[in-house]
Amino acid sequence: MRKKKKSFIRRNLPFLLIFIIGFGVLLYPQLSRIYYTFQAIDTVQKFSSEKDKLDDEELKRRFELAQAFNETLHNVVTTDPYSEDKRSQGKAEYARMLEVREQIGHVEVPPIGIDIPVYAGTQEESISRGSGHLEGTSLPIGGINTHAVLTSHAGLPTAKLFTDLKKVKEGDVFYVHNIFETLAYEVDQIKVVEPTDFSNLMVVEGQDYVTLLTCTPPVLNTHRLLVRGHRIPYEEKAHQYHSKQFRDYVPYLIILLAILFGLFLLWLLWKRRKHAQDK
Repeated sequence: MRKKKKSFIRRNLPFLLIFIIGFGVLLYPQLSRIYYTFQAIDTVQKFSSEKDKLDDEELKRRFELAQAFNETLHNVVTTDPYSEDKRSQGKAEYARMLEVREQIGHVEVPPIGIDIPVYAGTQEESISRGSGHLEGTSLPIGGINTHAVLTSHAGLPTAKLFTDLKKVKEGDVFYVHNIFETLAYEVDQIKVVEPTDFSNLMVVEGQDYVTLLTCTPPVLNTHRLLVRGHRIPYEEKAHQYHSKQFRDYVPYLIILLAILFGLFLLWLLWKRRKHAQDK
């Protein structure tokens, strides 16, 4: 019996190896993205936990510094966040008053199922594992006469990030979390522009804007997709509903992978029994 088992394994080993490798290659992008999703959720939760430890005096001091920084801006956006020199810059000092565990917050876009960290600056490391705050734009703390720009990659095989940003529609709501509060923004403008066109990233008098920016089309990266939202009142009930909608898909992905693996094991068992019967 043991001989037959060994014989079966030897004869089918090449096929099994090819099947397993092919199966692994097929699932790699999905598995990588699922892993990143859990990693991002963990990072965001740690940020939330750490910011809750800050006392009121410290929060007040940091908020005043951030406000003072925003008041010094006079539409000075002059650099494409994806230019080579920008990528090589280190973490900027300007946002340290907002930092907790290297993050200055996180951005949540329920319509496309993401909640990712926000880091200071647009260096490659930041926009490959979350989103980066574009230097020269308002810090993402809200307020009249502010326009924060958050940017991230699209089309990475290992992480979703802003890949699906093109699916966002006018009227959709996204959320920006910082150490002070959660801000809600309703999408009111979607544009595709040249990399050197900064006219849509400027502060508009009397407005509180946040723009989500990424390269488009993926891989070619010849243009920039801009999804702008204006500040609306934050409603916890609506936020919880939106968040639940996009987080519900994670368990289904795990179940799907478990079913596929189970079917593979059943197929192996069936092949083994069939082989034994033929003998």
